[in-house]
Amino acid sequence: MRVKSLATLGVVLVLLTSCGSGGSASDSLVKRASDRNHLTIGTRFDQPGLSERTLDGRVVGFDIDVAKYVANELGVSADEITWRETEPKFREPDISSGAVDMVVATYSITPARKQVVSFAGPYFVTGQDLLIRLNTPEISGPESLNGKKLCSVPGTTSADEVKRRYARAVELSEYPRYPACVTALLAGQVDAVTTDAPILAGYVTQNPELLKVVGQSFTVEKYGIGLRKGDIEGQNAVNAAIRKMITSGEWLKSLNANIGPSGYKLPAPPEVTETQ
Repeated sequence: MRVKSLATLGVVLVLLTSCGSGGSASDSLVKRASDRNHLTIGTRFDQPGLSERTLDGRVVGFDIDVAKYVANELGVSADEITWRETEPKFREPDISSGAVDMVVATYSITPARKQVVSFAGPYFVTGQDLLIRLNTPEISGPESLNGKKLCSVPGTTSADEVKRRYARAVELSEYPRYPACVTALLAGQVDAVTTDAPILAGYVTQNPELLKVVGQSFTVEKYGIGLRKGDIEGQNAVNAAIRKMITSGEWLKSLNANIGPSGYKLPAPPEVTETQ
């Protein structure tokens, strides 16, 4: 998922001493995992199917499974992970400051972000799409949104992209979080919600009799795992873990369990290409 403010990308905070037992934020992810036997991982708590905090306090979803798999390959078990909610505008500062050891949060790899942080991956490739009510067949893609109300959240470029490239007469609405957008969609206050397709698919699983994803992706988003800038050792280790998850079958198993019920067409495994 893309964020709007490039000013945020320029925020590189002074590296703080990590709260873990040994090592600083400037150490490689591999060393921090080994020294502390603990990782703090930034993610989202409001994306069903990808990364969601349940009522009983568990954090579940495909992104969570990816993060757990990577952590385990680094020698850190799931019960030694601290999950920290990291909203889009705070991802780069949280990585740079050492507040989190890595970010796994539908985090699209972009040239601007790579100036501030390093990425491993991609571990998933998708695109931006539209979530609509089942009874709105007139919406068949972004170009059909002229005169319609489109919802997204602050700090993202998703709705602006639609207005700029496809439907200049679309009316944009912003709500604090995607669940609020979905509630507004169900109530008829907006006509569509836009962000990346698997995020939208997660909301379909909650309301399959009322909602659907249009299924016409119009961007390419490559999800990566965000690491401290220049952490080549960490990048290589995480890339190896992603490749192993894919070849072992655990990648597809997690997708089928978390995203499959929505009916979203699962993509082929990505080629893990991020290197320094």
